[in-house]
Amino acid sequence: MKFQPFSLVTLRAALRDGWQFAAATRYPSITYALVFTVAGALILGSLLAAGLTPFVIAAAGAFMLLGPVFLAGFYGIAVAHEAGRPVGVTAVFAGFRRAAPALWVLALVCALLFMIFVTDAAILYSYMVGGTPVWLCEVPADPRGVVRFLLWGGLSGLCVAFMLYTVSAFAVPLLCERRSSLVGAVAASVRIVFANFVPAMLWALLLAAIIIGSCLLLPLLPLTLPWLAYAGRALYRRVLPGA
Repeated sequence: MKFQPFSLVTLRAALRDGWQFAAATRYPSITYALVFTVAGALILGSLLAAGLTPFVIAAAGAFMLLGPVFLAGFYGIAVAHEAGRPVGVTAVFAGFRRAAPALWVLALVCALLFMIFVTDAAILYSYMVGGTPVWLCEVPADPRGVVRFLLWGGLSGLCVAFMLYTVSAFAVPLLCERRSSLVGAVAASVRIVFANFVPAMLWALLLAAIIIGSCLLLPLLPLTLPWLAYAGRALYRRVLPGA
């Protein structure tokens, strides 16, 4: 599968197009993103109530491992909007129905990596922080354990996220539009990422920073999630034209 190289200029253009598309579909896009915002509020609230404040950052990062699968809903909204059809709940479900069945195989991979990361993070937390509650806005008696957990948990998450990003960054849109098989989509994604390694890593860093920051400041998530979803779609269409 032939692809076009991309650069920082391409990323800026994709971000601009993504913002414009998110604004044009603001109501259905924000409504869909609110589903994840409410789920995030419940998870983060439970962690804070249990005195597991340092684990909140790990939980926010873990969302990045599941996020690629839910892009199909945004793709459904985009297709309905471009076709001039009503954009609502049916468009979201249509996006999942339109995607290739292989997308669910990739979803299982995402779920497996998610479970591996959460399990590793929980083990690190138990060893480095222990069972002593750490409450919000409270400095722990021994902050070294928290710092070690954040450091090693971050490194563990970085490795898992890099693997998932490499295989899914362009594979998910290819599967959402049924342009390739699972093996072909994953192979194309890996080739594109390594052929454009610097801008691809900058794109990954930007996605991680905005999404994790928005998960920690949840009112931002309904705005940033559609923006980045449509920006990723715009980037994909520039790199793999002919969609």
